[in-house]
Amino acid sequence: MSFLPQTLIRKKRDGVPLSEAELRFFIAGVTDESISAYQVSAMLMAIYFRGLSDSELATWADAMLHSGDVLDLSQIKRPKVDKHSTGGVGDKISLPLAPAVAACGVAVPMVSGRGLGHTGGTLDKLESIPGFSVNLDISTFTRLVDTLGLCLIGQTGEIAPADKRLYALRDVTATVESIPLIASSIMSKKLAEGIDALVLDCKVGDGAFMKDIEQARKLALAIQVIGRAAGKPVTAVLTDMNAPIGKMIGNALEVAESIEVLHGGGPEDTRELTVVLGGEMLQAAGVASSAEDGQRRIEQVLDNGAAAQCFARLIEAQGGDPAVVERADKVLPKAKSVEDIVSTRAGKVCSIAAQDVGVASLWLGAGRRRAEDGVDPAVGIELCVRVGDTVEVGTPLARLHHNDKGVAEARELAGTAFAIGETATRPTTRVLEVLR
Repeated sequence: MSFLPQTLIRKKRDGVPLSEAELRFFIAGVTDESISAYQVSAMLMAIYFRGLSDSELATWADAMLHSGDVLDLSQIKRPKVDKHSTGGVGDKISLPLAPAVAACGVAVPMVSGRGLGHTGGTLDKLESIPGFSVNLDISTFTRLVDTLGLCLIGQTGEIAPADKRLYALRDVTATVESIPLIASSIMSKKLAEGIDALVLDCKVGDGAFMKDIEQARKLALAIQVIGRAAGKPVTAVLTDMNAPIGKMIGNALEVAESIEVLHGGGPEDTRELTVVLGGEMLQAAGVASSAEDGQRRIEQVLDNGAAAQCFARLIEAQGGDPAVVERADKVLPKAKSVEDIVSTRAGKVCSIAAQDVGVASLWLGAGRRRAEDGVDPAVGIELCVRVGDTVEVGTPLARLHHNDKGVAEARELAGTAFAIGETATRPTTRVLEVLR
């Protein structure tokens, strides 16, 4: 059936439900580009304000899923589980998590995204490793998942092509935060991977798209509805994103911190999220008797070097320099200049505004303000303090790693991101809630 796009946009704008045929027609037009970018953008904004019902959401997500190939990984005997994060500042967890889970015997077929808004993207981080290619064909992807237990690639024309176009337009039309658009974007890619189960890291707080826990629960439930309709269980872990994760924000900087975690170190919160999400993945895969048993197994492969070895094999298989796992400081690109942001008062660090830090790193070139923007792999922000630390006048709060781009804007944002007061309590965990 054929419809006028503007008729469908008007219906959604006015709160009139769209039929299955109308929704599938629209996604088909997104895929073959017969519907213009400005009409797609108008529909995205209408959905942002009007939402999608459960039945509309299921159809929209299924149409996106079947806009391209759905992988058949049934020949891979290991259980296949992936993780997805809704995006955060300093969120490099996929990098240590995927090899750690693979080292425990679970296959991780991961199709990841690029930076979106003020949040970083896994693909941009991986591409800061010299030679690393995220643009592999499906046969290579399948072979590496089978032989190595994991592979990390970007979307191709074969996997959910409708989402690839929608993803780019959402970033530049202020519709990123829409729950149905986030849920359908995530699940169209994840279900296309041929996974058996999914673990969702749903970020909550200042640096997340979901600012409060109620919105995060709504997103988790929407994703679980799509998963159940497809016969794929989804575990949702709600995690705190009120302060940046770890110490590093920026692509090569976050790779270096991830490698520290793979060697049994790294910041406490970065390791905690790796262990907790990994435990849930192992339980979902059926190789751990409980989430706690899964966490113990993840800790073991981080501490004994098995996860780091798995990451080195992955890097080599995807064209990168595996020496980065042992000599990150020699292999990864570095910014030309560093500049400290220092405290102007004494006291306790009460909060670190994650979104301000994320936007500051974007100004330096670590992310994109427009879909067509490039990314500088070397730049970013290094946090010198954490919430709860005591500082004096002149204590470094953050360090800008820059190549003479956007420094004034980043300096201003980073300088106001730290709230200094008389008392402060350091959070003991990033994990807020688990929904199974």
